[in-house]
Amino acid sequence: MQNAAAMLYCPNPTCQAANSEDQKFCQKCSTPLPHRYLWALGESASAYRAGDLVAERYLCKQPSVFLDTKPGLLSGTYQELPEFLLPYLRLTSYPLHIPQIYDWLPIGTTVGMALLDHVPLCPTDTWMERQLPGLPSASDPIQLLPALTAQWPQASPLRQLNWLWQIANLWQPLSSENAATTLFTPDLLRVESGLLRLLELKFQTNQPTLADLGQLWLQWAKTAQPEVADFLVKLCQGLIQGQIHNAELLMGYLDQGLAQLSQAQTWQIQIATLSDQGPTRQRNEDACYPASGTKTPILADQALLIVCDGIGGHQGGDVASHLAITTLEQRVKGLDISQLDSTSLAIELEKAICAANDQISQRNDSEHRFDRQRMGTTVVMALVRGHELYITHVGDSRAYWITHWGCHQLTLDDDVASREVRLGYSFYRQALHQPSGGSLVQALGMGTSSTLYPTVQRLIPDEDGIFLLCSDGLSDNDRVEAFWESEILPLLSRKGDLLRVAQRLVEIGNTHNGYDNVTVGLVHYQTAITHPIPTLAELGPLQLPITTQPTESGIREPQLTELVSPAASSTSYPTASTTTEQTAEKANLLPLLIGIGLLLGLGGLLAVLLPTLQSDPGTTPFGDLPAPTPSPTLSSPSLSDPAPTSLEVGSKLQLVRSPGGSSSASGSANPPVLVSRPPQDGANSPAAPALSTPSPTVQTIGLIPIGTVLEVLRKQSLSQQENWVELRVCSTSVGDSPEAPASPLSSPSPPAPSPIASPEATSSTPTPTTPLLQPGQTGWIQEAEILPLVTLKTDLTPEQQQACSRGQ
Repeated sequence: MQNAAAMLYCPNPTCQAANSEDQKFCQKCSTPLPHRYLWALGESASAYRAGDLVAERYLCKQPSVFLDTKPGLLSGTYQELPEFLLPYLRLTSYPLHIPQIYDWLPIGTTVGMALLDHVPLCPTDTWMERQLPGLPSASDPIQLLPALTAQWPQASPLRQLNWLWQIANLWQPLSSENAATTLFTPDLLRVESGLLRLLELKFQTNQPTLADLGQLWLQWAKTAQPEVADFLVKLCQGLIQGQIHNAELLMGYLDQGLAQLSQAQTWQIQIATLSDQGPTRQRNEDACYPASGTKTPILADQALLIVCDGIGGHQGGDVASHLAITTLEQRVKGLDISQLDSTSLAIELEKAICAANDQISQRNDSEHRFDRQRMGTTVVMALVRGHELYITHVGDSRAYWITHWGCHQLTLDDDVASREVRLGYSFYRQALHQPSGGSLVQALGMGTSSTLYPTVQRLIPDEDGIFLLCSDGLSDNDRVEAFWESEILPLLSRKGDLLRVAQRLVEIGNTHNGYDNVTVGLVHYQTAITHPIPTLAELGPLQLPITTQPTESGIREPQLTELVSPAASSTSYPTASTTTEQTAEKANLLPLLIGIGLLLGLGGLLAVLLPTLQSDPGTTPFGDLPAPTPSPTLSSPSLSDPAPTSLEVGSKLQLVRSPGGSSSASGSANPPVLVSRPPQDGANSPAAPALSTPSPTVQTIGLIPIGTVLEVLRKQSLSQQENWVELRVCSTSVGDSPEAPASPLSSPSPPAPSPIASPEATSSTPTPTTPLLQPGQTGWIQEAEILPLVTLKTDLTPEQQQACSRGQ
């Protein structure tokens, strides 16, 4: 099926021999040959036909599909990239679903032609060799994976809800980039069995709403499986009527349905681990749980696997990795995970990571280790809980998901190159080859937990699969991508032994890399329907979980909010508050109790008046959907202005309190400030690497006075855990505006040089000359910093509406 004239050049710089396209390894030096089939964007793409060679390396296989014949070469370096490419870079934290920019060619029109990697494409030969279902046509050498709408009618009830859950998970990040229209375009929604994958992004200024999504899903409900059809209709009615008003609530109801459907499933889980010193290292600084050499079946529906890699070049890396393993095992095994909702479990996993970090940091401090003497470790951890799998990681140890269809990297390395991509400065392959591009920006043991940002992902695998956790002794140089098909894939056909596969992977790391320790952990996850599938008809009430928001000191305190996904949860959990803070809290108890009494009185009045104001519930087609059930709150800034759970583009906000909790100028805490741009972690620290693209300095714009009305202009994700928002000042309340600090404020001293780039502070410290913001000014602030200080402003006065519109 392949074009016989296509030649693939070896990526080994000392070889570069030409090979036929059907070869998987170089016939001269045995180096693995990457086969990167790329999807072309831009008007120029339509000008090429099969056999055309673009830029002396990209071979057109069929319309819009190109093969990189020289995968060892980097693309050109560009001072400025087209605007339409930047959302792909900023969304790089979603590699399972969203393709990434591989190269951009400034040819043809001003837009040029962009080439996307990690797209839902599959060679026809591969499709036939693996006997995968649903081959569309054997006439083309490369096939697009099936469209979701084509697979929907015959999909299982669990898979149908799983696809919808993934769409809901993508709603907020795509909306922040004006790309939610993608989720309404059938040709762009492709499925790889249970995994939703986007072919490309579609941008539109007028963004669709969740009500529009409800209308679309209502059409799909007509061909949904009977077990979920009524459930889906009620869900759509909730979206259309506005009772499900954000993606977090939507995911909560879908989680409820998935949990019920999973009662029909049973699971078989097997784990194997192996760690090796390698041929060149003096000691093994890696560690794993269960212990190396383990091969064990898991009888319960829960399993834990951890891989740690002591930081190379740091003294005591082996001590740090083993200390992390011990702490994580104790913390996670001490959880009653069957009683935790998904958000609470994600938070507990983050707390466990931070506890391990604190243990190593305290050991470093007690032994007076500084800078390069500090010991540290990376970590990647997998926790299976029934139909869910949680991946938690810090550093560059990786997790992969292998199915019959392919191998997917689940984690994004915490290195300088990934940071450059998220900030929109470079493509990953280019950034990785810059000086210090592979240097870590965070690891356990390097500092306090207030500056640590673990990543927690939640997956819902609805078919058999293999999850691989490994240190970079194996994953470097794309060894997993090169060998997964020959070494790991046979396990899914019940061929081979799990521990033997672990041994082979260690051998590959030692022979094809050979300069580091190698540790692998494998989870063989098998699931089957063994009980009758329940019929979902009703949407039960949701108990909104307690999540966390940061306080001024960096300590995260529980806040009541609507259901949020683990991917968006906060990330740092330092030690408890000091005695001084506790004393201050007791001193403020009387006003708090008075406020509670006033709220209870208002609540009683509303209870009397509300029944007379309600309309006939029979007139609402969604009247029987129970509202989410929040836990009782202690205070509320306003009955009419709700506290937001996340900030959406276009929403209007009002600052109602200072970071210290004060709602007037007399509060002792500094008011929040807007800065010129989101931070580039460590960009101005002595440890920051010299990269090809200069990074602008973060400048303070001004203080936000209490009472200020703000509009959300843009939202940017630096990672799945860290979001920044651009705000515009619509109006200020002069009477409540805090004065600029009268006494000098000390700025934090720059971090000491370290081989690990320290992240920038998540909030800006105002200087004595920082001005108050004026209407029309714009700036950036971390979402987690501003969120607990504002309310949604749904009842703007005509003057405030006019002030907001003037800035447009």
